[in-house]
Amino acid sequence: MTQNEIIILNFEEIRRRSIKLWNGITPENYFWKPDNTAMNCLEMVRHVLEGEHLFHMIVNKRGNLGDYVSPWENRPYTDLQAELDFAEPFRVEFLDTIKKFDDNDFSTIEIIRSEKGQRRKLGDYLQRIAYHEAVHTGQMLSYLRTIGIERPQIWD
Repeated sequence: MTQNEIIILNFEEIRRRSIKLWNGITPENYFWKPDNTAMNCLEMVRHVLEGEHLFHMIVNKRGNLGDYVSPWENRPYTDLQAELDFAEPFRVEFLDTIKKFDDNDFSTIEIIRSEKGQRRKLGDYLQRIAYHEAVHTGQMLSYLRTIGIERPQIWD
């Protein structure tokens, strides 16, 4: 496997497990949250999907976003399928971007986010993007446990 294929496989596997988990959220619990300052279940799903697009734009610009406006801005929360459907074309673009990099790019392209004091190689930055979704998968598992909903078996 090439580096691109391995990185894409990781993104696809994380998303497959996320969707399996998200499908365990019952519609009556879409807006449940553990406290007033937390994201509700549907907000967390959107945060992951929108965050991937944000990170994709950071990769494209090799750092600072400038006047980025999210395509999700002012979009109402309705249901899980609407979130997944809206995000799908952005997901395809993101994975297509990864496919276009050559092996050297992962260690030579730098993502410099001066506003955050970050400087990372592309390969490192892509892994951090994947980690972001994985962390929220664990967080959602905790939400479902707290609500008392049966948690889908994501460890297949």
